[in-house]
Amino acid sequence: MAPHLDAPGAPAPVERCELAPGLSVSRVLTGLWQVADMERGGKLEPRAAARAMVPYVEAGLTSFDMADHYGSAEEIAGTFGPRSPSGTPVQRLTKWVPEPGPLTKRDVRAAVERALRRLRTERLDLLQFHTWSYADPSYLDALFWLQELQAEGLVAHLGLTNVDAAHLRLVLSSGLEVVSNQVSFSLLDQRAAGEMTALCLERGVKLLAYGTLAGGFLSERWLGQPEPAWERLTTWSQRKYRRFIEAAGGWGAFQGVLRAAAHVARRHGVSVANVAVRSVLEQPAVGGVIVGARLGQSEHLDDTLRVFSFRLDETDRAALRGALSALAPIPGDCGDEYRRPPFLTAAGDLSHHVATFPPPYPSCTRADGRRVALSGTPWEALAGYARAVRVGDRILVSGTTATHGGRLIGGADAAAQFHFAVDKLEGALRSLGGRLEDVVRTRVYVRDLADWEAVARAHGARFREISPANTLVQAGLVGEGYLVELEAEAVVGG
Repeated sequence: MAPHLDAPGAPAPVERCELAPGLSVSRVLTGLWQVADMERGGKLEPRAAARAMVPYVEAGLTSFDMADHYGSAEEIAGTFGPRSPSGTPVQRLTKWVPEPGPLTKRDVRAAVERALRRLRTERLDLLQFHTWSYADPSYLDALFWLQELQAEGLVAHLGLTNVDAAHLRLVLSSGLEVVSNQVSFSLLDQRAAGEMTALCLERGVKLLAYGTLAGGFLSERWLGQPEPAWERLTTWSQRKYRRFIEAAGGWGAFQGVLRAAAHVARRHGVSVANVAVRSVLEQPAVGGVIVGARLGQSEHLDDTLRVFSFRLDETDRAALRGALSALAPIPGDCGDEYRRPPFLTAAGDLSHHVATFPPPYPSCTRADGRRVALSGTPWEALAGYARAVRVGDRILVSGTTATHGGRLIGGADAAAQFHFAVDKLEGALRSLGGRLEDVVRTRVYVRDLADWEAVARAHGARFREISPANTLVQAGLVGEGYLVELEAEAVVGG
């Protein structure tokens, strides 16, 4: 049963956050991902859906989050325009989520121009980019080209979605200017609270948190209820966050979190959903929390605004920490649910998202039966070697630095360079039918012995569950700016 909520007095002002110079957003953003779910029965009428956005703006929730694949969300926001009927400016944050595989400069421009047309604007407030695979370096090409379009004035600011801490550091260290990273963050999913938060505070990046209400499960409706018949769940969000509940320890552990949140809610005269949102909103790197809306159907505006009427105190935080201690950590880092098992998606795999993953690098079979993969760096052609060679079930990967085309990736950060070298290694393995998990030996060379620990920790982050034989030595590396080099051997299926 829901706790009694006292009749509200004057509403508290909506908190705002400056994501970047010139981009101030309401700290609760309205997410339009449910437009796609609503449109399974047919496309929404844009003008009617746009009118349903007006109450949010009038209440002070002026910021909307959408994507190219959220049904007609961009078109609806374009119909609404850059201001409300009363003249209040709105912020329209969108995403580009390309299919896996090669990207060209023309593809990147076409994606931006499509978003501009749909949103009926000359400049995107924030374009957030998603990649499905770090092993395919075309995502970095896309980001550098997006930065060129930003310089042209077509994009005001760039952000990322579902990027882990290692790759956010890699992107930032490579000179790419991103202002935000949109990730799952909730009472159930605390992955963003560790290394990700520390990095964002260090580099001035804001987190935009989604999944904070776990598809509506973090509410009084489910408090004290028996475990639902999962096969009868009706929305994509419910099917998705069922998997988060299971990964966190199951329905019993989840009920413990609900009870703790309900206890805190009663202390403040607010709802469980308010407590769930407030707990994330008060995290130090979080710029805003995205709360989904079914435009014209389910708004919960009055309840959402209560988020700004209170703050958690130490007693509240202790109660929540006690419940969270009984949960199992969600596996991996931010965004891993879209890149490796267990896939915490509505389908439990990527079948609703992508059809196939093309090989990251070209490969061919030599006359003697050897298969080789080339990553296209100038060194391969100059010195006459392949990035990787497969003979039978063995794959041998050449010494690999953080070179991509003519660029040095990772800047002066040895750990960032190492992560990109591992990505190239993984891309070469995939191109020859292998996996990173097939690696049985690595050799790591560092230019400066002072970098050994940072590189060793990065090796641990990528190979801890694989546990190959390893050697790390100091060496004089060839090439200006290269701090680390990696070579490996793999046995496919071994």
